[in-house]
Amino acid sequence: MAARPINPRFDDDMHFNLVSPGPPRYQTWTDKPVRYFTVVDKQGGAALGYVWASGEDDAAAWVPRKAAGGRALAEGGHWHARLQEAKGQGVPPSRALAEMLSNPEGNRGRALPDSLSDAPNTDAVKALAKGE
Repeated sequence: MAARPINPRFDDDMHFNLVSPGPPRYQTWTDKPVRYFTVVDKQGGAALGYVWASGEDDAAAWVPRKAAGGRALAEGGHWHARLQEAKGQGVPPSRALAEMLSNPEGNRGRALPDSLSDAPNTDAVKALAKGE
């Protein structure tokens, strides 16, 4: 049996180019105090989830409410995009939160007026979203 020829490309030099890490993002967890507001469904008013922010750790994120199911997950894309845009513009998380409250419309949901609250950290908001 004849030996199989070795592919000559194995001798080629290879170069790897680093790609950018993607768009700027806020941190998605903090053990520091956070402020958050509730996003409710435009149809019926059920809570879909929460947008939270903490200036201490440059952190902010959307947390879908488990009981709201797919509507909450779908609505998250809108709030994630708004947070990403704010971070890209260098907006501090607390200001981003205030701006979202002043322009409350989402896709399926909207920020609930007067729902801005405090929590000790992101785990507390996540527990709220799980219904604990």
